[in-house]
Amino acid sequence: MARTYNVVTYGCQMNVHDSERISGLLEQAGYERAPAGDDTPDIVVFNTCAVRENADNRLYGNLGRLRPVKDEHPGMQIAVGGCLAQKDRGDIVRKAPWVDVVFGTHNIGALPVLLERARHNAAAEVEILESLDVFPSTLPTRRESTYAGWVSISVGCNNTCTFCIVPALRGKEKDRRPGDILSEVRALVDEGVLEVTLLGQNVNSYGVEFGDRYAFGKLLRACGDIDGLERVRFTSPHPKDFTDDVIAAMAETPNVCHSLHMPLQSGSDDVLRAMRRSYRSERYLGIIEKVRAAMPDAAITTDIIVGFPGETEADFQRTLDVVREARFSSAFTFQYSKRPGTPAATMDDQLPKQVVQERYERLITCVEEITWAENKRLVGETVEVLVAVGEGRKDERTGRMSGRARDGRLVHFATETADGESLAGQIRPGDIVHTTITYAAPHHLNADGAPVAHRRTRAGDAAEAGRSPRTPGVLLGLPTIGAPPVVTAPAAGCATH
Repeated sequence: MARTYNVVTYGCQMNVHDSERISGLLEQAGYERAPAGDDTPDIVVFNTCAVRENADNRLYGNLGRLRPVKDEHPGMQIAVGGCLAQKDRGDIVRKAPWVDVVFGTHNIGALPVLLERARHNAAAEVEILESLDVFPSTLPTRRESTYAGWVSISVGCNNTCTFCIVPALRGKEKDRRPGDILSEVRALVDEGVLEVTLLGQNVNSYGVEFGDRYAFGKLLRACGDIDGLERVRFTSPHPKDFTDDVIAAMAETPNVCHSLHMPLQSGSDDVLRAMRRSYRSERYLGIIEKVRAAMPDAAITTDIIVGFPGETEADFQRTLDVVREARFSSAFTFQYSKRPGTPAATMDDQLPKQVVQERYERLITCVEEITWAENKRLVGETVEVLVAVGEGRKDERTGRMSGRARDGRLVHFATETADGESLAGQIRPGDIVHTTITYAAPHHLNADGAPVAHRRTRAGDAAEAGRSPRTPGVLLGLPTIGAPPVVTAPAAGCATH
């Protein structure tokens, strides 16, 4: 019987995609994903984040809860990878000696070997590399979605933001060749995927390694030539690297979505300077102005940090001013927390928790007023929705389904025709629905009338069949579980060559 596994993921889209690779590696090595609800898989892998303080607490809390489970199930293994593993290294085994494997961000491909070695030696295996041994996208991948796929175009980051530990954990930027990226996109489309999101720690600096500052815009345009690819997104760009050719590529390439997630972090130039963010608020707002001039329907989202060391009330007010001027459709807001190993952690003027909390609450209020007003402008508009899984927590109770509009907004839509006929059994994840918005909230839109149109897609066919895309990779020297495959002897003579 094949050994089973479960992967628990914390953090960003890059980690989510890395977990798809971890699953692909384990399945190619002979493991099977544990059924839903199975609390005792043979292997539990934690793919960790180190950006937020509570990531540490979540990991060690979950490891503590697993200890008695492992004690009761001899042979169970626990592996910890990702950014926190890269940072804490051997400390993880010291704090939780029942962990079997610790691996870093640069050697995901070694996981099956490390698991076998730990089992054979009956001892923990800790292997952390300082640089990539192989670009992660060459690894086999078990995709989680039939309709949307992540595609890494680079890993690592060359910036030195004082609050961020990612460059220390992911290393310097490494760019993939354009042909390799486009081959992966085509492979996904051949499997029925309709939407790809291009990923990079600093996605629009793509090309720096081979000396082409216009490489990212060219890549977007090249994605426009791929038949069957209906939506292209990317995350996250850095304002300092945002060039006019990228805006032109977004506006002129039909399958590139008019949505932009561009971190602001702070509206105060003094705080941006202390963060080592090499742009100022005027530059940031100038990019937004150009994006909206080229694409009036563009939805712009952002990240904002409140309470950075030394932030004054005047600095915070400037952030509110920029938020009001930018008119974001959504914002991911964070309270600053110290991360050991970053320059900001040792800065003077660390703000009291109560001050940060009070500013955070005011920022949330300001953001929601704006996002609600922006969403209300779409009431009465008909939008194209890519039907998704897991986006609507209340769908079963409300009789709706959910998905994302082309601009990235979340839409909950009714599934009944004007005659009262339910379409719930006919509309599948991955299908395309056109529907008219009837209600707006700060974080979502509702469409409570009958769908205007419904198009069945190959992605929907795959979802209905329970088939997930799998992209192959190079798997050299990794062990497999179970009996070797039967090899048929070749026919005699010249029948084979």
